[in-house]
Amino acid sequence: MLLEAQRKELIAYGQKLVEAKLTKGTGGNLSICHREEGIMAITPSGIDYFDIKPEQIVLLDVETGKIVEGDAVPSSESDMHRIMYKYRVDLNAVIHTHTTYATTLACLNISLPAVHYLVALAGPDVPCAPYATYGTVELAKNAFETMKNRKACLLSNHGLLAGGPDLATAFTITEEIEFCCELYYRAKSIGEPVILSEGEMTMMMERFKNYGKRTEEHDEI
Repeated sequence: MLLEAQRKELIAYGQKLVEAKLTKGTGGNLSICHREEGIMAITPSGIDYFDIKPEQIVLLDVETGKIVEGDAVPSSESDMHRIMYKYRVDLNAVIHTHTTYATTLACLNISLPAVHYLVALAGPDVPCAPYATYGTVELAKNAFETMKNRKACLLSNHGLLAGGPDLATAFTITEEIEFCCELYYRAKSIGEPVILSEGEMTMMMERFKNYGKRTEEHDEI
């Protein structure tokens, strides 16, 4: 079976999305790109994450979109995943969800500003892509253009899209951006949130590049 480890990883993270309340039922989709093979593995359409079997994960050719292997119908959003792998070498995993707070902002067609430094995991902000019908090439193109220089975007009247160098990072970005969307929603219900400066966000994005890595540089206290 091609990409057996990646298939099992997709199933595990799909279940993790449900357990973390980042999706429900069969909502959303996840994928991994294997650069050497030029193949992407994506979750199937309409199957509960706790029922998906490895052979039902669908493998697609990144260049052509043709099915290479898999016993099920690929996610309807396969083009939205594939366009990222085709033109962005920094992304090897993509997660699309319908999380409550990110989707709330998306239904208002507004972007997530720098309300918290954790937004910097995705970029200086998380912009909202123009609406297009789900599963269409138009939606894929809208998402791609909106997510340039960022690792997440909102999809108008739809949900959240996030990507990273691996599935663990894409999951973390999904989780933290949903958290920041909730913060923004709650802060707006009380007053007008204070938005962090462009300079602060640029610094935070740089710091996140080395997050978890040992450094010998320390500021004086």
